[in-house]
Amino acid sequence: MKVVKFGGSSLASGKQLEKVFQIVVSDPERKVVVVSAPGKRFSEDEKVTDLLIECAELSLQNQDPKEKLDAVVARYALIAEELAISSDIIQEIENDLKRRASSDKSNPERFMDLMKASGEDNNAKLVAAYFQSQGVDASYVDPKDAGLLVSDEPGNAQTLPESYTKLASLHDRRGILVFPGFFGYSKEGDVFTFSRSGSDITGSILANALKADLYENFTDVDAVYSVNPSLVSRPKEIKELTYREMRELSYAGFSVLHDEALVPAFRAGIPVNIKNTNNPSAPGTRIVYERDNTNGPVIGIASDEGFCSIYVSKYLMNREVGFGRKLLGILEEFGLSYEHTPSGIDDISVILRENQLAPGMEEEIKRRIETDLNADLVKFEHSLALIMVVGEGMRRNVGTMARASKALAKAKVNIEMINQGSSEVSMMFGVKEVEEKRAVQALYDEFFAAVMV
Repeated sequence: MKVVKFGGSSLASGKQLEKVFQIVVSDPERKVVVVSAPGKRFSEDEKVTDLLIECAELSLQNQDPKEKLDAVVARYALIAEELAISSDIIQEIENDLKRRASSDKSNPERFMDLMKASGEDNNAKLVAAYFQSQGVDASYVDPKDAGLLVSDEPGNAQTLPESYTKLASLHDRRGILVFPGFFGYSKEGDVFTFSRSGSDITGSILANALKADLYENFTDVDAVYSVNPSLVSRPKEIKELTYREMRELSYAGFSVLHDEALVPAFRAGIPVNIKNTNNPSAPGTRIVYERDNTNGPVIGIASDEGFCSIYVSKYLMNREVGFGRKLLGILEEFGLSYEHTPSGIDDISVILRENQLAPGMEEEIKRRIETDLNADLVKFEHSLALIMVVGEGMRRNVGTMARASKALAKAKVNIEMINQGSSEVSMMFGVKEVEEKRAVQALYDEFFAAVMV
């Protein structure tokens, strides 16, 4: 049995949904279909999820969201019209949206999750209706009835362990099951969403619970590329990589798969196949537990912007028990999460996402560190990009760090920071955002261009 998930671009129009239908019915093993909300049809278009967020924000500001709600309904109505589906399903969707929009707003975060989740939930109903109209035995599955239980953390829900036992009963249901991605229910019956693009997580959870033979994730590219095509022209496709490699690349900026999505599949040992809805015959990229390292030390290079560092220096820091804990404790008091903490004997840097810093917070943090920890120097460095070089082969290859550093030096890219993961599967470079593209190109040329000649 296969669990198959389709992203927003695969469900953005009636024409795309026809492709989805053909893909699903072409393989009788595709029994569970996880769907996202309709995505963009063209570059200037709005995703349904973004429209729903705007609806929620207007409602929370006591403004009339009717215009945005109408726009959401119109998107579903157009898809139904293109596919000649009965208008009854659109009336059902409209009623559902109105009910959600008029629900309790005393907890804004919960209200936002309730509105956001409607994108996937109503799209699953629409997809199931289309499949039925084509004479296929298909049904919409309500995550609440199926038992997808999550923690009550708005926008960052975590799956509760008992979900897997409850979801396993879906095996007994007949026909094709259409399951909405992105959200689950708390034990109290409230809707909570995973982090953005969390439909990937739903598909992985179901693959685990149902002990699927394969989890197929359909998107709009033929494969995972060794580097972002917007930074390097015509990059090499990756045919196969490990869960750990994909996890590192997803975290560092590869948007083809949510960085948390692999965990349930990994735990169950279920391979994942990234495929293209618009070119389903392409083999795509397989994500597996182990692979043959025949491609060299590096499998991919990922990068992401929007980071800053807090550099802290204090003489004899290494002899002070609890210094790192106290430093991170200060950041915790400000509600900040960190990404990395590269350090030396007398200094440490804390890397975090810049968008967490509220106005005035930087000076207050600096003052606290200087006062509470008696630091000699505290300095913020802004507008950083993190570049991750990933590959299982690095563990058995000498000189990979030297090659990377030499390539960056040759391209006249100043390295602000270096950090190597303890797993030896990745190494990270911090550079200024303005140098990101040049740095990525230099690393790609070093590890891939010569191999492809």
